[in-house]
Amino acid sequence: MKIFISGICGFVGNCLSHALLDDDATIELLGIDNFSRSGSHVNIEPLRGRGVKLLHGDVRCSSDLEFITDLDWIIDAAANPSVLAGVDGVTSSRQVVENNLYGTINLLELAKRSRAGFILLSTSRVYSLKQLAGLPMTVERAAFQLNQSLPLPVGVGIEGVTEQFSTDPPLSLYGCSKIASEVLALEYEQAFAIPTWINRCGVLAGAGQFGRPDQGIFAYWVNAYLRRAKLRYIGFGGSGHQTRDCLHPRDLVPLLRQQMSYSGNDKPRIMNFGGGASNSMSLAQLSEWCGQRFGAHVVEHDAGARQFDVPWLILDCHLAHDTWSWRPITTIQSILEEIAQHAEAHPKWLELSSA
Repeated sequence: MKIFISGICGFVGNCLSHALLDDDATIELLGIDNFSRSGSHVNIEPLRGRGVKLLHGDVRCSSDLEFITDLDWIIDAAANPSVLAGVDGVTSSRQVVENNLYGTINLLELAKRSRAGFILLSTSRVYSLKQLAGLPMTVERAAFQLNQSLPLPVGVGIEGVTEQFSTDPPLSLYGCSKIASEVLALEYEQAFAIPTWINRCGVLAGAGQFGRPDQGIFAYWVNAYLRRAKLRYIGFGGSGHQTRDCLHPRDLVPLLRQQMSYSGNDKPRIMNFGGGASNSMSLAQLSEWCGQRFGAHVVEHDAGARQFDVPWLILDCHLAHDTWSWRPITTIQSILEEIAQHAEAHPKWLELSSA
């Protein structure tokens, strides 16, 4: 089987590549990366050492993909994954759309030309920002929890947000570009008979992630806490109660193998894949974990709201379990310990990944 991965030297693309080869060494892997993300160059030699063919190119440029042929599957893991992208005064709004939407269009054209299947790694941030921000919350053990005693919108319960939750805008430029990519992928599937799967992922985390405050929050927090760098709870009263679930990318591999071997049309094309309620944690709880692991460190409080932040976002993955018998394997405690050990072994990781 010949698999092409976009964004292959990013955290997710790199993790999936190694995990796929660990699962089946006969897979032929190749991928493309524009190395725009600081730190991504460190993944080049380990991948090449395993026989992965790397292309220095950009999915936004269709000519960079013209000579690629004879693929079985394409995994679209290239994106600007920050909800602040394009509005933070640092990144360009046009670049967000070009990276996340135009890049996907070029990959869909590659799938059409190669008669390859297509897997889009999408995001939980396609769900409506307004409805997420308006969910009734209570606080338990220093973390926001859904208040079930009050009326709730369709598609949410104590286990998290389901695929039926609203995707009405506003979402963020990131979320909007991803849901537009989802719709186009489904249209290409119907028009050109391209086998397509859309996997909406929660927060992906693990060792080697390029942590920044606006993305890779678990890796960033652990690395910054260890270095005694400045940390702040932003918004929601500066409490740190905002809560997310997390998933290790390698836990997607059993799912990907099933999707790539399935030839039927009777399974839902869009599904959630996240850590779920049991793999969730607030920033305050994350600080407590770090304190036990590294010792005390003061975290500042900033009650000022930040655009696109939500108090609670956990993915309900029951549909994935019922359809594929899938569930996350790596516990949040194991993910954090893996990140901590990597942080201790790479004292300059924050500088490397945020330059």
